[in-house]
Amino acid sequence: MNKLIIATLGFPIFLFACKEKKQPDPVSKQVCVSDSMLPMISIDSVKMSNIDDQLKLSGEISFNESKVVKLYPFSSGQVAEVKVNLGDRIKQGQVLAVIKSAEIAGNYSDLVAAESDVAIAKRQYENAEALYNNGISSQREFEEAKQNLQKATSVETKIRETLRINGSGRTDKNGNFTIIAPRSGYLLERKINPGSFIRADNTENMFTIGDITDVWVIANVYESDISRIKEGYTAKVTTLAYPDSVFVGKVDMINQILDPQTKVMKVRIDLPNKGLALKPEMFANVLIENKEGRRAMSIPASALVSDDGKSYVVTYKGQCDLKLHEVKVIKATEGGPAFIKEGVQLGDKVISKNQVLFFRALSQQ
Repeated sequence: MNKLIIATLGFPIFLFACKEKKQPDPVSKQVCVSDSMLPMISIDSVKMSNIDDQLKLSGEISFNESKVVKLYPFSSGQVAEVKVNLGDRIKQGQVLAVIKSAEIAGNYSDLVAAESDVAIAKRQYENAEALYNNGISSQREFEEAKQNLQKATSVETKIRETLRINGSGRTDKNGNFTIIAPRSGYLLERKINPGSFIRADNTENMFTIGDITDVWVIANVYESDISRIKEGYTAKVTTLAYPDSVFVGKVDMINQILDPQTKVMKVRIDLPNKGLALKPEMFANVLIENKEGRRAMSIPASALVSDDGKSYVVTYKGQCDLKLHEVKVIKATEGGPAFIKEGVQLGDKVISKNQVLFFRALSQQ
């Protein structure tokens, strides 16, 4: 009786043990790309690329100062005529204004007297030379006549040079002198009118002529971005006036001093102005491109999946061979490439469209 009870009680235990042994081990669910899903993804390869850095700045169009000329009065006088208007296209040698000057008239009067003095001094020198050569006069008298001629000639030359400079080579005995354009360009400033009186010690210019076939863009660089810009970098400029046009220039000067108020550093961009579309004082958006030849693995930035402060990619070897990789990103550009330091290998294929769906499934395994 007792043996039967033990056998009977032990039977359920045996069945339970056998049941436990026959239960299969759990198998992880495989993640696959279905045939219907395949056209909805994009696959790109990991490749080596140059690291292109971009920096966005704001700035303003200005004149190329090396192509701007300001004209100041050399003599006092009254403006008799102004022959140009603001914005006119100016040609080198063109007459800008005529000024009547008592000072110029006085210079001509002085020139007549100086020419007379030179003629007299020349005759005296010739006589002294002849007497000296014949032994009639002393060497001292000959040298004195020679010095007098040199002084008279020097005075005449000085007056002629003054007239040439003051009238840019165009003066007359009535005291009129002309202001002519020293270079071609556009009349940017006109500060005199007929009847105006001017003085030689006036610090204000009469005209400004500028050539805007080349312009400068003065852009602001914040302290945190100083290390990202160097002379010679390519700059792409757009303006509000021409939002669909891109003007390409070069960074040709970097100011080494920060503005104490705004804490920005000024950089200058030399920009060809085709069609003279760009005007000084225009606001400009500047994109600085740094292409120094550094290389790294790259993938489309769209292939990255960010989660909890980390970056991941989904690699593809086959429809049912997907893997999740954490990657170290050097730099990612919106709509462009992402440069990878580690986490993938050259030639790996990554899913760059709708990869988030597979990331979720793979991350739960």
